[in-house]
Amino acid sequence: MSNIPETSQALALRIRQTALTMCYNKKASHLGGAFSAADMLAVLYHDVMASRPSEPRWAERDRLYYSKGHACTALYAVLAERGYFPREDLDTFTDNGSLLTSHVNHKVAGVELSTGSLGHALSVACGVALAGKRKASSWHSYVIVSDGELDEGSNWEAILFAPHHGLDNLTLVVDYNKIQSFGSTAEVLNLDPLADKFKAFGWDTVEVDGHDHAALAAALSKQGRTANKPRAVIAHTIKGKGVDFMEGQLAWHYKSPNKDQYEQAMAQLQVQA
Repeated sequence: MSNIPETSQALALRIRQTALTMCYNKKASHLGGAFSAADMLAVLYHDVMASRPSEPRWAERDRLYYSKGHACTALYAVLAERGYFPREDLDTFTDNGSLLTSHVNHKVAGVELSTGSLGHALSVACGVALAGKRKASSWHSYVIVSDGELDEGSNWEAILFAPHHGLDNLTLVVDYNKIQSFGSTAEVLNLDPLADKFKAFGWDTVEVDGHDHAALAAALSKQGRTANKPRAVIAHTIKGKGVDFMEGQLAWHYKSPNKDQYEQAMAQLQVQA
C-alpha cells in the first residue's frame, strides 16, 4: 500500500510533525522555515510534480531545487512520506556518517542539489530548464527560495536570465515569511514591492496565501502558462506556521524545542489532524 496521505493537507501536517520530532530529537534548528514551507512542499509532491519515488533519477521527472537548505527537515520529511527512502532513516538525521545532513544533501534519494549556500539553486535550475527546453523535454523545474536569500545578487542574475531565455518550464516559489536570520526582511533589506520587481523583470507573477492548498495548486500547475515566461509564485507564509508560540517569531529560525515545547507543539499539530 502507498503511504501517501489522501490529501495534501494531511501530508503537510505530517511534514510538520516529522520536522518537529527530528529537530527535538537531535537538538537541531530551523523549524520556523520548515513549517512555513510545509504546505508548498505538500502540494508539489501530492498534486503537481511528476515523480517516481522508486526511480528517483527517472528522466522525465519534474525537478525540485530546494534552495533554503537550512530548513532541510521539511524536505527530508516529504521525501520519506513519498517513499523515496524508509521513514526509519529519518532517525539518523545529523548522525555521524548519515546522508541526512543538517543542510540538504544531494546524495539523498529525491534530492537534486545540495543546498544551504544561499542563492545558488535558482541559477542551477535555470541552466537545467534551458537544457530541457532545448531538448523539448516535458519535465518542469521548480525552485523554492527563502525570502532572505533574495538579498543575494546571484538570484537577480538568474531572475534576469530566465525570461530572457523564455524558460516557461521553470517555476520559482518564494517562501515569503518575511523573517530572515537576523530580523525581518523589511529591516534587513526591504524586498517590497516584490511582485512588482518580478513583473518588471518579465516573469509571469502571481501572489498567493502560501498556506492555501487550492491557491498553491492553481499557481503551481503546469497548465495555462504564459508562453516563453517563467512563473514566479510569491507565497505569503508565516514562519512557524501551525504552532502558536512559534508563529512569526524570529527565535524559531534557530531554536530547538525543549521537552515542554515539543509536547505543546505536537499537541497543537495533532489537534489539526
